[in-house]
Amino acid sequence: MLALVAHGVFVGVLALMAFIQLNLPPEPKPPKPASAVALRPLSAQDWAKNRGQVPPNPNAPPLSQPLKKKEEKKPEKHPDGQVVDVAPGNQKEAPDAKYLAEHDNKVDKETRAKETTPFYRKAMPQTTGRKSRDGSGSSEEEAGHIAGNNGRGADDRPLQEGGKKPAFELPDARHKQEIALKQDPNASGPGMEVANRNESDEVIGNAKRLRIQSGSGSGEEGSEGRLGSPGMAKLMPSQSVMNQIIGAAPNDHLKDVEEGEGTYLNTREWKYASFFNRVKQSVGTQWNPNSALMRRDPTGNIYSGRDRYTLLKVTLDEQGKVADIAIEKSSGLDFLDMEAVESFKRAQPFPNPPAGLLEDDSKVHFSFGFFMDMGGGPRMHLFRQPN
Repeated sequence: MLALVAHGVFVGVLALMAFIQLNLPPEPKPPKPASAVALRPLSAQDWAKNRGQVPPNPNAPPLSQPLKKKEEKKPEKHPDGQVVDVAPGNQKEAPDAKYLAEHDNKVDKETRAKETTPFYRKAMPQTTGRKSRDGSGSSEEEAGHIAGNNGRGADDRPLQEGGKKPAFELPDARHKQEIALKQDPNASGPGMEVANRNESDEVIGNAKRLRIQSGSGSGEEGSEGRLGSPGMAKLMPSQSVMNQIIGAAPNDHLKDVEEGEGTYLNTREWKYASFFNRVKQSVGTQWNPNSALMRRDPTGNIYSGRDRYTLLKVTLDEQGKVADIAIEKSSGLDFLDMEAVESFKRAQPFPNPPAGLLEDDSKVHFSFGFFMDMGGGPRMHLFRQPN
């Protein structure tokens, strides 16, 4: 009984201590150390903005009206159509035009020139010369002449030699051997100085001194003729050079367009057409599929059965260099496909690509085609694939 009483008293004491512990007020937390405070003056505009008042700036929109959101620049949509290089048009719009060019043009009937070339300097409906022929750059035209008979005076009579005959006297000159001496100025001893000289051949003359003058003699007086010129070349290059300087019909691939005297198309103006025309012109001068074709088919009996068409997917960087190039459609002949790829690499870079052609990755993406018309001999055509 005493043990039970002692345990009961012990348990009661523990319960009382726990009750007291729970009801004691919490100990106060130690105060935080004071921090430095910086004061920043407010401008009148900031003060008015915080109080919801109209800002003093008259150009600022009132706070009661919501501020307009900045319009996001939408990517420019490129028109559909094949880019071609043609002569300046008549600035008339053609609603059904399927070709893009540097100018608007409208014609009654679309035709393509019989003779086209990638080696042109200016796009024209047809070749400027009557015949396309190779030349060295010298004039092939007959030189013009100035009136006269190649004389030296103002005499209308033909050139005749009279009593005066020209006299030409030339002195003798002996053969000389080459002498080259290197003398030491500090060397002592007898001797003589000999000047260095170059070797010369012997010349047999007819006098002791050089003299060129009109001679004297008796006889009938002659005529020096009328002043003239053997000929004065025209300042005009050959026709082949003129074709390259003035212009010719480009070799654009114009599908389903009838052949005519010149290239006349319905076109729509596109501000980026000039860049692709420069690309086409540069690549056209580097593309040479005939050499690769002749090495594998000299007779033309193997691959001349159908036309060949290669389509490339080209990617240019901001500097106009080829960043990536892939064959999108094969011509069926790997060597022709590789010639198309290599021609693009040889022609790069294509400087100053327009900023409007750059996409989100800061690159220009487009398709470019190479077409070989095998009917009647291979004819090369270049074109940019429509979007």
